[in-house]
Amino acid sequence: MSCSGRLFLDIHSVGTLRGSNSRPRSRLHSSAKCKNSTQLSRVDVKSHFATIPERPKMIDSCRPRPAEPTFSSDLSVASPGQLQASEPKPHQRSIRPEDFPGNGLARKKGSSDWNPIQRLAAAALDAVENSFIASMEKKFPLPKSADPEIQISGNFAPVAECPVQHELEVVGQIPDCLEGVYVRNGANPLFEPVGGHHLFDGDGMIHAVKLKQGIASYCSRFTRTHRLSQEQKIGRAVYPKAIGELHGHSGIARLGLYVARSLFGLVDMWNGMGVANAGLIFINGRLLAMSEDDLPYAVRVTESGDLDTVGRYDFDKQLKSSMIAHPKIDPETKEFFALSYDIIKKPFLKYFMVRPDGTKSSDVTISLKEPTMMHDFAITKNYVVVPDQQVVFRLQEMIRGGSPVIHDKEKVPRFGLLPKYASDESELKWIEVPDCFCFHLWNAWEEGEDEVVVIGSCMTPPDAIFNESDSALRSVLSEIRLNLKTGLSTRREITPMNLEAGQVNRNLLGRKTRYAYLAIAEPWPKVSGIAKVDLHSTGPLEERVAGKIMYSPGCYGGEPFFVPRSSDPAAPEDDGYILTFMHNEETSKSELLILDARSPTLEPVATVKLPSRVPYGFHGTFITSEELAKQVP
Repeated sequence: MSCSGRLFLDIHSVGTLRGSNSRPRSRLHSSAKCKNSTQLSRVDVKSHFATIPERPKMIDSCRPRPAEPTFSSDLSVASPGQLQASEPKPHQRSIRPEDFPGNGLARKKGSSDWNPIQRLAAAALDAVENSFIASMEKKFPLPKSADPEIQISGNFAPVAECPVQHELEVVGQIPDCLEGVYVRNGANPLFEPVGGHHLFDGDGMIHAVKLKQGIASYCSRFTRTHRLSQEQKIGRAVYPKAIGELHGHSGIARLGLYVARSLFGLVDMWNGMGVANAGLIFINGRLLAMSEDDLPYAVRVTESGDLDTVGRYDFDKQLKSSMIAHPKIDPETKEFFALSYDIIKKPFLKYFMVRPDGTKSSDVTISLKEPTMMHDFAITKNYVVVPDQQVVFRLQEMIRGGSPVIHDKEKVPRFGLLPKYASDESELKWIEVPDCFCFHLWNAWEEGEDEVVVIGSCMTPPDAIFNESDSALRSVLSEIRLNLKTGLSTRREITPMNLEAGQVNRNLLGRKTRYAYLAIAEPWPKVSGIAKVDLHSTGPLEERVAGKIMYSPGCYGGEPFFVPRSSDPAAPEDDGYILTFMHNEETSKSELLILDARSPTLEPVATVKLPSRVPYGFHGTFITSEELAKQVP
């Protein structure tokens, strides 16, 4: 699950490129504290899991030591409303205005700088929004895909920032090799929506757990995007919601309202509109927070484990357009590969790479007939795998009263294979893959001279996460084989479970891998467990799951992130740990789980009790202590 807020990226394409060196530093809640209101106590590390046998004997020095865990009771005091245990059970209530962290902070700071003409324009445009546009939206009931009561209820609801809390309770023992910080991105709207809202529309918030010598700290911070900073000054949501609002005639009206506000200087449309809520990657000494509707944002991890937004990052003025939220790093060459797509003007798609020294290649234009949803892609040792699938953007559908995100049933999906170092698209080879829509691609590799294998989760209906559908969503892990010689493809279902969000061993990205660690997305969109899938197995379906853990009733998690124990290429592929957040909807408490990836039951070896609720979110990464030491100031 990731953000796809591209519908208003190029209202003024030049505007998205300016001001990328701004450095917003202030905090939203610098004085806030958070903690567990209950007394700390030892909790069985296995209590939240369905059935877990005794842990096999650990003999590796990096495995958790058998020593008794120690706990700390030195947690800071929380302000009212932030205590985890005192919250109503989130699955038992609808969203409320007080659920949004910005609602209690509204100060209308921006209006104090407005001149009389701007104040008059602001009042007039507010009246247009509250009467004309609101009346248009009331004529039609919100679809489930844009109803805030559905999209951000329960543990999808936002939380306030949590400053760094140190020496958290740890049950079990954190492996010695896990030294660094686990960070995970997600959508967390600062202000209450004024209209429709899709889960992917929320402001980006990063949750970080720093691990050092077996001690854990936690914090959560908004990525201070230009959009968030502008809305914080005004005191409410004013930017259009890409998926929740921009459909039909009312969507056109909201775009016009936004342009009018910018023309009067009430909002600044020249420095990006992205929410930076989807992906995270650490590249060339920088942690980048990304959504495909803008440039990435650089975020610094401080010595204390806090997060500090540096600003929009354009690779030292080399990147002139937005970038998707799933770039790739080749584990051998350390080169960075990415796509950029546009829904307004040609070229609709571009490919580029960034070398380890920070220099960017020229853009390679990839010709498409119309703008296409390309949330993810894959790399092999020699190729870039580009999916051109059935979900397309047709803005003219808004004029007809519909959604601009369309499932084109007449289009035949295809995958393009482009040499990684191509200077143009002349060497690009397209291969059709009928009835295939992969929102995420987990890995790809070459077999022999003529075949490329792609591992992805094939989703049906393809537009189910964007448009309301009567069909049950399925996301089936599949192996797709592309034959460069014959131009033909085959597709094999690996396992019938709904599997979405996950990783392979990143030391083997673009190379043949045996295992993938994926979230069991049942009941959709919640995650009820994690599966370690044997990608090579062709036996009975039940034998293709090499490891599995299911959470207890009422407990749900998110994306599993595999952290290899070492960078040793000779180490077993699954020699490492899986990190993931889990939330108990009965107690409203959240934890970081550390699971043994080699165990057939993905056995928990440690849990970190978190001082704040962690909403269900999107994608994360692990930054090692060695990488943190090389952060750019």
